[in-house]
Amino acid sequence: MFAFLVKRVIQAIIVMLVISVIAFSIQDNLGDPLRELVGQSVSEAERQKLRDKLGLNDPFLVQYWRFLKKALHGDLGTSYFFKRPAAEVILDKLPATLELVFGATIIIVVFSVPTGVFTAIYPMHWLSRFAMGVSIVGISIPVFLTAIMLIYVFAVQLGWLPSFGRGDTVLVYGWSTGFLTKDGLVHLILPCIALSSIILPLFIRLIRAEMLEVLESEYVKFAWAKGLSRRRIWFLHALKNTLLPVITVGGVQIGTLIAYTILTETVFQWPGMGFLFLEAVNRVDTPLIIAYLIVVGLIFVITNTVVDLIYGLVNPTVKLARPHGGGE
Repeated sequence: MFAFLVKRVIQAIIVMLVISVIAFSIQDNLGDPLRELVGQSVSEAERQKLRDKLGLNDPFLVQYWRFLKKALHGDLGTSYFFKRPAAEVILDKLPATLELVFGATIIIVVFSVPTGVFTAIYPMHWLSRFAMGVSIVGISIPVFLTAIMLIYVFAVQLGWLPSFGRGDTVLVYGWSTGFLTKDGLVHLILPCIALSSIILPLFIRLIRAEMLEVLESEYVKFAWAKGLSRRRIWFLHALKNTLLPVITVGGVQIGTLIAYTILTETVFQWPGMGFLFLEAVNRVDTPLIIAYLIVVGLIFVITNTVVDLIYGLVNPTVKLARPHGGGE
């Protein structure tokens, strides 16, 4: 386990370096950041002086090395618009985004597991056919279109749920959350459903496919021959082994929900990192854009590492790190 952690830490450092290079290299293609800082009335000479002061005229490697040294101390630059450290601005919006992802994850787990298992056990049942048909439609519809449809039906036509904003929140050990207030929970419903709609059909089909394969395996047939109960075979022997690949693929897919929050947060005006990122792009706030990409990349790296650890704990036969000199 220790050797695995060391290996993953080294891999994470390399990945983060690559992400930082890519994120930092795109800043020159986003436009002129001085547009938001000084407007159009400043002369070209003054603009050049300001660019020299900000180090924007330095060679790329010089700028990147300066950025990397500061980043190692937690300094990802200062937002041009907010006039605050970019990392601080991102972290202020992080709870809202993670709250949205957590709510969507709950919906995905609660509905995908029983639906996937049912469609595998009873593949010819009308409910199974209906679920598979809906899953195909769900995969085909973009998340922003689902969000707009939910707003139209439940907010505009029926008036049951709010269509934008985060609602009331409370601070719990410095963490702002809407899960502990009624208004916050109500505001979470539509965004979480919309965000989960792009991953939920994939999980249902993945669990169904893996469950069908496991039910045809030899050890399940042996369990039937021993006369074990159906529930024991389905939920102890079959489902447990079905979840192994689901954890691997599913953990990575849950991480991608952070990327999908950009569209969801934009439609619902959700004050999270995704909505902040689009505003930063419009303002050419390059320090904020770079900070967002690095923070999201770090979340992906941490998620993948945790998924590998969970996979090893769920299935002890999986070797996280092969001993040196060991044989099969």
